[in-house]
Amino acid sequence: MTEFVTLAQIDEASAAVRARLEASPRVGMILGSGLGSLADQIEQPVHIPYRQIPHWPVSTVIGHEGRLVAGQLEGQPVMVMQGRSHYYEGYSMSQITLPVRVMRRLGIDIVIITNAAGGVNPSFEPGQVMLIVDHLNLIGMAGLNPLRGPNLDELGPRFPDMSVPYDPALRQLALEAAQEKGILLQQGVYASLAGPSFETPAELRFLRSAGADAVGMSTVPEVIVARHAGMRVLGFSGISNKANLDGSTITTHEEVLEAGEKIAPQLLSLLRGVLRRLFA
Repeated sequence: MTEFVTLAQIDEASAAVRARLEASPRVGMILGSGLGSLADQIEQPVHIPYRQIPHWPVSTVIGHEGRLVAGQLEGQPVMVMQGRSHYYEGYSMSQITLPVRVMRRLGIDIVIITNAAGGVNPSFEPGQVMLIVDHLNLIGMAGLNPLRGPNLDELGPRFPDMSVPYDPALRQLALEAAQEKGILLQQGVYASLAGPSFETPAELRFLRSAGADAVGMSTVPEVIVARHAGMRVLGFSGISNKANLDGSTITTHEEVLEAGEKIAPQLLSLLRGVLRRLFA
């Protein structure tokens, strides 16, 4: 695959997925590290391994199942990515965001994006969920924007507005769902770095001073491409560990996956609550 995905490639992938679907999905979801078990709650599931979809990036990271799951959740047709690919795996920004563009070509206009993240805000504890209200695109600020290259005019404008990346109305539905279920839902700014190395204490202190509340290695490229295509976005970070601001602890991927077992049930309750309210 070339660095820049073409509209023809997106449509070829879309056609392959559409041929396997029993209903047109209304909402797309992307599940981060350790959160793939949420897809097991989909009713009447149709499983499509990523390797069977033309041009689709295949995840190489433990904790990412690597398949689409389409079916029903809260009575609504949804399509869930059980795992994602990352820039650090060797894909281009255009490649890792192809799935979002496929969702758009399938008629999806709402995407819910989740991730596992380190808690930079010292008040955050592992196992909590953060509602993303804004982000710091540190990868993109350095030039690695997923919209770099030829603009696909059929999907969106050359210079898309990013003043409201996360939909306020969807965020309000998430807050209402959290209150109903008694879930402590933190709110904050997510910082996206390239990875795969975890951050140094100095980098974490810099992120905190810049206004970040959580940090991870995904999500923001997908959000940018979704907003470019006019999609509404809702984002959640599962806080998997406390940031190592003083160098006294060691962060591991195993720790991230373990925290996902505690976070996943909360996220499922939130997602169900949002869907119930969204289509009431």
